[in-house]
Amino acid sequence: MSTSPSFGFGTFAYFCNSVALPLCAIVENQIEPECYSRNIEVGSLLIFEPATLVIHFVAIVMTAIMIYHIKNKYTAVGRKEIVMFFYMYILCVILEFILVSGLVAPNLTPYYQYVVAGQIAMTVATIWCLLLNGFVGFQWAEDGTPLSLWSIRVSSLLVFGAVYFISIATFLTKFSFSATSPVALFIVYFTFGAAFLLIYVLLQIILVINTLDDRWPLGDVLFGFAFFAIGQILAFLSSRQICELAKHYIDGLFFSTTCTLLAVMMVYKYWDSITKEDLEFSVGGKSSTWEIRDPLLGDEAMGQFARGGAQQQQQQQQQNYQGNPYQMQGTQK
Repeated sequence: MSTSPSFGFGTFAYFCNSVALPLCAIVENQIEPECYSRNIEVGSLLIFEPATLVIHFVAIVMTAIMIYHIKNKYTAVGRKEIVMFFYMYILCVILEFILVSGLVAPNLTPYYQYVVAGQIAMTVATIWCLLLNGFVGFQWAEDGTPLSLWSIRVSSLLVFGAVYFISIATFLTKFSFSATSPVALFIVYFTFGAAFLLIYVLLQIILVINTLDDRWPLGDVLFGFAFFAIGQILAFLSSRQICELAKHYIDGLFFSTTCTLLAVMMVYKYWDSITKEDLEFSVGGKSSTWEIRDPLLGDEAMGQFARGGAQQQQQQQQQNYQGNPYQMQGTQK
């Protein structure tokens, strides 16, 4: 009986033995997971991880809804910055959908490694974009300005390019990188990604404690981090047990994708809870029922105006005016 590989820094063997990550078909010895979700056949096409694909579709729809609500908060702080994170997350989900479903498979296309490199680079760049959004609340640059927006865009593009280069060089064993020993790829994919997330969480805790009177947003941050951590635990520590109990209908990848979506939703909820919109300049927001009353007019005068008795109101004002300038001032519009 073969033993499962143990965890080792710089190697994906332990992770690939638990979950079918897209890169597992390229690096090291192409390790397959011990147990994985069953496939379905649609016509002549074999679809992998059908339950996980449903969550991917739900993630795209939910993220589109969140983007719509963000764009409706016209004057909210950091609106343009945070929406970039959600756009990048949608791209990550689409790439994962293509790879996990088997639409782009290693035995069907020679471009598989390039798509996997793009998926890894986009994932790290998205986490980097989230980290930079964590600095927006500290007002290092005024939100919505070219400095704030382009610093996130350019740096995220640079991170994407660097990670893509490392990924593709590792897969093709070029420039001193090796697919059999993907230490550099492990560092930028897992170590840097985890570090970016931890720094973001710590920044938001500091921001809430030092600048906000309300402590409820801390719950959003901690819940989001907990969701993501639970998803990784279920994927890499309990995937085989989940797969066997569910009779191969789902595996750890299903819960990892679900918990990541919940974590992203908590990012939106946190941002929404700490940003206030200036109602004076908001457009297209939620409609509210306002009672507009002139404090200088009495209830009877307001009723007469509502009934369209403007002429009758003018006559009443003239009758009530007996030389008192303050009384006249209080009744004239």
